[in-house]
Amino acid sequence: MSELPPDLPRLRTVATYLRGELVRAERALNTAEEREALPARRRPPAEPPAWLIERGIGAGRLPVRVHAGGCWDSRKRCTAISTDQARRALVEGIPACPHCRPDTALGMPE
Repeated sequence: MSELPPDLPRLRTVATYLRGELVRAERALNTAEEREALPARRRPPAEPPAWLIERGIGAGRLPVRVHAGGCWDSRKRCTAISTDQARRALVEGIPACPHCRPDTALGMPE
């Protein structure tokens, strides 16, 4: 370790200098941590599911509409379903969304 000056004025000068260096080091550390965390925040969003089923409100929550995965009109009450489940729901009479037309996308007759 280096020798520190014995007198008070020079010790205060060294302490002031070291406080400034500590602030600079902490800023550099924060910058480096943010730079490393940036790629994690830049991950692309998960792909939407291919098909959704919208459920009604209330007890039982029956299916009310089938949507394509990226439909702008799908709501919070939607859950992901498979292609076969989407076809089955449409065949069973659950209406297709008039905006995204999953029946047309699945090649089903109207």
